[in-house]
Amino acid sequence: MDAASYEAWYASARGHWVGAAECRLLDTRLRARAGETLLDIGCGTGWFTRRFAVEGLITTGLDIRADWLSFARRQSAGELQWVAGDARALPFADESFDHVLSVAALCFVEDERRAVAEAVRVARHRFAIGWLHRGSLLYREKGRDGGTGAYRGARWHDKNEVVGFFSGLPVRDLAVHSAIFLPSGGPVARLAERLLPHALPLGALIVVSGEKRP
Repeated sequence: MDAASYEAWYASARGHWVGAAECRLLDTRLRARAGETLLDIGCGTGWFTRRFAVEGLITTGLDIRADWLSFARRQSAGELQWVAGDARALPFADESFDHVLSVAALCFVEDERRAVAEAVRVARHRFAIGWLHRGSLLYREKGRDGGTGAYRGARWHDKNEVVGFFSGLPVRDLAVHSAIFLPSGGPVARLAERLLPHALPLGALIVVSGEKRP
């Protein structure tokens, strides 16, 4: 999938609902305030990066794909920063950002544990990192046999695996939440998203959040 097609999916009714639901969960877990800095690792077209910028955060999007970064730049105002880089070796000093975000990007990176360590290293306060969840309905539809479409080549994880990536790192108060319980996006799916507690690790996006330990 190219950058334009990926961005166009978020403009569809279902894509916009999925993205908005995931944004609400991530926003709740980051607890970021206007004026603070945020790094979005694996930002792709910058769909999530731009939405956090609208909330008043000073945002930087990082991705390894130059063509997707070029697309992201064309979609954004001049205040946002876009940086080419590898999630496994972030080109930033320790504690460069108040908060660090990543949305279903590290599951495409070889050596996810190293990428998580890098995310924690550059965070000053909070982080929220999302993975594709192997226990979800979306996995049954899109993740089996190597995945289809935008999910091809992704690794899908369970709760214990994603928490394990943080073992030995200077973090505290780890919590696991999820979003997108029913990926169809229909009326029942939207109702379930409002009623089911996001502390249930059952959704398609499973998020580990926490604090950087001083």
